[in-house]
Amino acid sequence: MSGQTPIFVMNSAPERQSGRKAQTSNITAAKTVADVIRTCLGPKAMLKMILDPMGGILLTNDGNAILREIDVAHPAAKNMIELSRTQDEECGDGTTSVIIWVPGEILAQSLSQLERDIHPVVIISAYNKALQEALNIIKRISVPIDINSDEQMLSLIKTSIGTKFVVRWSELMCNLALQAIRIVAEDPEVASSNVHSLTGVKTVDIKRYARVEKVPGGEIEESRVLNGIMLNKDITHPSMRRRIHNPRIILLDCPLEYKKGESQTNMEFSKEGDWERAQEIEEEQVKAMVNKLVEFKPDLVITEKGVSDLAQHVFVKHGISAIRRVRKSDNNRIALAVGATIVNRIEDLRESDIGAQCGLFNIEKIGDEYFTFLTECKTPKACTILLRGPSKDILNEIDRNLADAMSVARNVVFFPYLCPGGGATEMAVSVGLQQASKSLAGGVEAWPFRAVADAVEVIPRTLVQNAGGNAIRLLTELRAKHANGEHQWGVDGNTAKIVDMKEYGLYESASVKIQTFKTAIEAARMLLRVDDVVQAVRKDREGGGGGGPPQEMEG
Repeated sequence: MSGQTPIFVMNSAPERQSGRKAQTSNITAAKTVADVIRTCLGPKAMLKMILDPMGGILLTNDGNAILREIDVAHPAAKNMIELSRTQDEECGDGTTSVIIWVPGEILAQSLSQLERDIHPVVIISAYNKALQEALNIIKRISVPIDINSDEQMLSLIKTSIGTKFVVRWSELMCNLALQAIRIVAEDPEVASSNVHSLTGVKTVDIKRYARVEKVPGGEIEESRVLNGIMLNKDITHPSMRRRIHNPRIILLDCPLEYKKGESQTNMEFSKEGDWERAQEIEEEQVKAMVNKLVEFKPDLVITEKGVSDLAQHVFVKHGISAIRRVRKSDNNRIALAVGATIVNRIEDLRESDIGAQCGLFNIEKIGDEYFTFLTECKTPKACTILLRGPSKDILNEIDRNLADAMSVARNVVFFPYLCPGGGATEMAVSVGLQQASKSLAGGVEAWPFRAVADAVEVIPRTLVQNAGGNAIRLLTELRAKHANGEHQWGVDGNTAKIVDMKEYGLYESASVKIQTFKTAIEAARMLLRVDDVVQAVRKDREGGGGGGPPQEMEG
């Protein structure tokens, strides 16, 4: 937490660390990161209050959001924070699990292996085998999901936000996420592909095509997915129409004003009338451009650049509305929603470039600002999610939670398999790895292999602890169930009891679990390979011109 007294900044003597000392230091630092967000797992998760240098606060229990904000000095701890970011970008969910599991448990178990003088390379080799076995177990206990079934999809999305701040509006948020994904994923390539692999899949770009617009004020229940696009823009001239049904829309990436010369351009006038003639030429150029547009009889012209007063005057005369200086990303989404093509030169404009799939263009005033709505689109490939709420802090948290829900829905579109939640999958992997380790009997690799099996249990154990249950008794019961092959049993995070997840209806995306395991093992392997931490010298120090002492790496 920059600017404040940090929760933890790993400070130790800035000396060179090598061998066992470097490994122990890295493991300790990584474990400290895990301890910070351990209480953020499950439906009874606690919130963290993070203060920023400007005095603002962030209230969240999203593991990735917390780790993005806190300030750490230790290189291994920074590595863990990057790990959470990777998981968030890849899956959008499982960021807390991956941090609790990797540094908190796998590396803690690795420490005892290192103390037994088992070489890191041997430990890494055992971890690779354990990963392969874990992925096989996950695939074995996964069940397919019908992505066209609203009921199945909503129950899945509910699991991703069941632990979050928005759980009170769970039904609403799940519907918003599902509607948005259905619009964005209406892609023939995605819809027709029956994908059973996590590689080589065309992704649905939620960030680009499903934009969230946060408007403070109103009630959270007023949030909705617009079947089209919303912009924080108003028309350029007060006389233009503010409401048009079935508009013909032209999208431009060029200015509707006279293109002025560069700064080096000189104009020399010899006669008195030349200046007026130069002004007339400018006006004629603009009129020619605008008249070319008017020929296509558009109702609405949207450009990423400026619109001159003269152009506005001509547009008003012909009953055309204009919106200027729209962001490139917004223009791309409008094109996908209304079926138009963005044109760079007015001379290149064709009838086929005009968008006619929008049902209604209207401008509304919300609070103190004007917003443009392009809604009732026939087959939009992009959408806007309008979030309302009492304050910016609450809206930001809802936005983070909604992003997780949409990511989960997106993952299932590509990999339509689910595995039981509530720590059931982790316990199934743990019991399976324990049994598989017996086949490695006699080899040194059996120890690290079993260490991974023990480490995986951290998820159900943390769920029980966060819900205030007796971890030892419940985990023993759960282990017995899984030893009998009842892989559907997991922990109810609300009551701290073990329940059948099939009846309870708690399932998670298999792709998130697979990615969590891969990320976790890969990160543990990387940190175990580090056997030397050395300090770099700032370059400006060598030249003698640098100010201040060299930056010391603390670790």
